[in-house]
Amino acid sequence: MDRRSFLALSTLGASYSLAIDARRFFQAPAEPQSQAVAESTAFPDSDATSTERHMRTIDHKADVFIAGGGMAGVCAALAAARNGAKVFLVQDRSRLGGNASSEIRMHIVGADAHGSRPGWREGGLIEEIRLEDAVRNPHRAWELFDLTLYDLVKREPDIELRLDTSVYHVEKQGSKITRAWARCDKTETIYRVGAELFCDCTGDSRLGLEAGAAFRTGREPREEFGEKLAQKTGDPLSQGSSILFTAREHEREMPYTPPPWARKITENDLLFRKIPRGSYEYGYWWIELGGTRNVISDNEELRYELLRVVLGVWDWIKNSGQRPDSANWALETVGMIPGKRESRRLEGDHIQTQSDLTSGWKQRDDGVSIGGWAFDDHPPKGFDDWKQPPVWSRRIAEPYNIAFEAMYSRNVDNLLMAGRNISNSHVAFTSTRVMATCACIGQAVGTAAALCAESKVGPRELRKNHITKLQQRLLRDDQSIRGVGNEDPGDLARRATVTSDTEGSGRPENVIDGHVRDKPGQWKHRFGAKLGDGRKATLRLGWDRPVEISHVQITFDSGFHRQLTLSASDRVTRTMIRGPQPETVRDYELRATVDGNDVLLARVEGNYQRLRRHSFQRIRVSDVRLVVSATNGAKEARVFEVRCYA
Repeated sequence: MDRRSFLALSTLGASYSLAIDARRFFQAPAEPQSQAVAESTAFPDSDATSTERHMRTIDHKADVFIAGGGMAGVCAALAAARNGAKVFLVQDRSRLGGNASSEIRMHIVGADAHGSRPGWREGGLIEEIRLEDAVRNPHRAWELFDLTLYDLVKREPDIELRLDTSVYHVEKQGSKITRAWARCDKTETIYRVGAELFCDCTGDSRLGLEAGAAFRTGREPREEFGEKLAQKTGDPLSQGSSILFTAREHEREMPYTPPPWARKITENDLLFRKIPRGSYEYGYWWIELGGTRNVISDNEELRYELLRVVLGVWDWIKNSGQRPDSANWALETVGMIPGKRESRRLEGDHIQTQSDLTSGWKQRDDGVSIGGWAFDDHPPKGFDDWKQPPVWSRRIAEPYNIAFEAMYSRNVDNLLMAGRNISNSHVAFTSTRVMATCACIGQAVGTAAALCAESKVGPRELRKNHITKLQQRLLRDDQSIRGVGNEDPGDLARRATVTSDTEGSGRPENVIDGHVRDKPGQWKHRFGAKLGDGRKATLRLGWDRPVEISHVQITFDSGFHRQLTLSASDRVTRTMIRGPQPETVRDYELRATVDGNDVLLARVEGNYQRLRRHSFQRIRVSDVRLVVSATNGAKEARVFEVRCYA
């Protein structure tokens, strides 16, 4: 069969598949519409268990129930627990991390736009995770990243984690969820979890689907939100899923024979999909399919087709004669789970659009996390659309805030969402969908859920009456929010006079100006005290009258101008430091003056984290001093912020 005949048949098959999919999976016509899904039918416990007579049923109670353990779900769980909530977290896989886990192996990107916007690496929990991984895992083992996430979650006494457990049903009273049902077939167990707040971090919005939450699919028409980047006519199509592989170079030739079902790749297939010479260690995100189908219910078929392409591309690399330098390379891993990009998007009180991300966020007062990835859309046919590039990318001029109103359901009163399923148009989704952004959304949602449980209010009331409290709590936890600084009335450091007897860069008082990041090379919001020749650097916070404190937290510099993520790509990793970041303070003491006496509050050696907290018995002090003896390489002890609490 010649190529023209093959393409004709392929086009016919694709058209037929699309027609069937549109009828089968999308209730909307060509232009997708907002759809409030019918409320799930609550069924009596006896009816539910009668068909599952070999499953045991266990009831749990929590403040916050979280479905989904990707980067958004992990950060939501950690944030909620660290802010005082009892959390029940279920993940339908055997490991945490979602698309960032060893099952898929996608590197985490976000507001710094893969290093093209230096200084905008995210803070908060995702920074803690990145720094932890860089130190624990300098050799870039993906399974160790999985274990790092597992360790961080298991260390929290207020998180109940259940792996291999999928949410599949909810009970409701009116417009509120009362219990979520999740099942683990490996342990033959059904969990029924009652909670005050429920967070959907599943990506596919499974919890919201069961709760009857309004959601969207597909691509809106340009006129609906006035988005220049939107399709002129809306449709039910989406971005597809990808399978990645890794490969390793050996000391001898490594032949490769593809299975008979692998696709035969030609030069035309790679017209806009370039394979760099000499670098085969990491697979290609553009091996993507599924945007013309339903990536949820058709996942099994998509897995097969994606594997056909993956093995066909490797066959081309090894056996086409075009890449003789691949002779000693061999496949190391091939993903068996398609990494999804897009499916359902839950509707919130606000639907973010293109204009929200370019400038509209500046007029809102409910920003709780940042984004900054480009508008990054992919053709729905993916790899099969060989005549056009695999991505349409439009850079966003500066990082933006994401609205809290896009993080809770408009019609289910106690449902929040975090990750790629927040309330967005398709165009806005193409930017907010990346994992560092999703992780920050997760931290915002987890913190909000904890505050809701603490204050006995729902997300909508929290937004209306307590949004400043939420923002200030997030800033305390090193979440970045544009245009919002530290105004925490409980922070006694804000009333202190800050001095240093050590020469350095910036002003000592910068550490209480309320901001914790600088542009590369600037010293507007940080202080750097010089070290060397056995000299220590000292930063002193003093009060006119003694104050009572029991908690001090310090935000150090961790090199936001540099990329930091786990990647199988040698090219991407080349710009990183896989270990402690040299700018970060390593060894220090925290001292105070109490009734004229010098008192040691804390001594730390070997630090590599950006945010450090120290709690102790409440004492009355006239000053607090940070005394730094060493960094992880820099010649200055760099500090962004010091806070003190009673």
